[in-house]
Amino acid sequence: MHQHQFTRRQLLSGLGSTALLSFLGKVNAFAQSAPPDYKALVCVFLSGGNDSHNMVVPLNGTDYAAYKSARGTLALPDLNGAMVNIVNTDGKPYGLNPGLLALQPLWNQGSLAILANAGMLVQPVTRTQFLANAVPVPTNLFSHSDQVQQIQTGIPSASGGTGWGGRAADVIKSFNGTTSFPSALSVSGPSLFCKGSVVQGASIVPGLGLDMYGMDIWPQAAASARKTGLQQILQFNSGLELIQVANNVRKDAVDMNSMLSSAGASLGTAFPGTGIGKQLQQVAQIIKLRTTTGMSRQVFFCTLDGFDTHSAQSWTQWDLLRQLAEGLAAFYNATTELGVADRVTSFTLSDFGRTLEVSGSGSDHGWGGHHLILGGAVQGGRIHGTFPTLSMGGPDDANTRGVLIPTTSIDQYGATLATWLGVPAAQLSTVFPNLSKFPNPTLGFMKA
Repeated sequence: MHQHQFTRRQLLSGLGSTALLSFLGKVNAFAQSAPPDYKALVCVFLSGGNDSHNMVVPLNGTDYAAYKSARGTLALPDLNGAMVNIVNTDGKPYGLNPGLLALQPLWNQGSLAILANAGMLVQPVTRTQFLANAVPVPTNLFSHSDQVQQIQTGIPSASGGTGWGGRAADVIKSFNGTTSFPSALSVSGPSLFCKGSVVQGASIVPGLGLDMYGMDIWPQAAASARKTGLQQILQFNSGLELIQVANNVRKDAVDMNSMLSSAGASLGTAFPGTGIGKQLQQVAQIIKLRTTTGMSRQVFFCTLDGFDTHSAQSWTQWDLLRQLAEGLAAFYNATTELGVADRVTSFTLSDFGRTLEVSGSGSDHGWGGHHLILGGAVQGGRIHGTFPTLSMGGPDDANTRGVLIPTTSIDQYGATLATWLGVPAAQLSTVFPNLSKFPNPTLGFMKA
């Protein structure tokens, strides 16, 4: 890797670039032998606050009646299989939003699980404690900007400057040996989630070519001469630090483009042409290159926008969940194609849940929500955690609008995933400083 007082990261930050990998190093510095083992976490952030009360619905009589009463005009109909029917391991029936139809086979085969009612917490809190202000809670609970930061940092205040994905990558950095390829990588622009204290998260935009323009000229000899000339310019040491940093970033981008556009990165699995489909396809292509890059542990970050559904929620959420499900199903098929289905785990996060109470044709900002976890190493076909009571003013409501208090913390959710990735139990507190406040640091939804 090139060494400069003026770093490539500083240059990219100054240029506002989100397309180049600023922590790449030279391709010929990558390890060329297959890693001894491989694991990856893939976070899919549902930006805006997913109304997961209409993503997972209890269908047994009294619970569905309570749901229907609380949700009013937003309630999904339990008629003629309108919802995707699943059964939990305790025998209770649930319905998934019909947009998630593509994931039903993965639930049935045990590769998809649901974590119920998770959210940002300082410590466990009951309705009585919350109403009496008896215990601390996260700052600015219902603010998008604050909660996005807290969910990604794992810090229940506005003080977090690193993400828990990046901190996990810090702890297990030694798994990746001497390779300089990024171990924490966003495919949806720069993300706080991927930023560590040691590992500096990198980003790339799917489909945005990093190759050199103006090289398709005739005859071929002239094109080759032009490419050679540019390579010589990029490698020439002018003695001017800023120019050298810019040239090295460009060289790395060209090298990376060559890797991603090569036959070695192609996949047989077809992906949907949606934004999230393209992001997950890019992740799968990078995973396929793990032998070339020498990676043994990786963390990825994707984003699907549009979940701030204050109006027109029913159609909007259905379509967003359809995009999510079809993208995740294709991604799982790609990991099967690559032989790593049991070594890649995808999971969802979101700003917060939403209110049970209807607001116009949508819902307002809430607190606890449900999340999807997908992969061959997942204890699938079941709902983990404690499913909440769906009633306004009920035991899980923070007020009278159905703002459900989380019964599982993001710390526990993330710690379970980080443990599977390879973070030792003794170092979980480095990744999740608040974890000791909860009686069970991990939740058991991953296979050993």
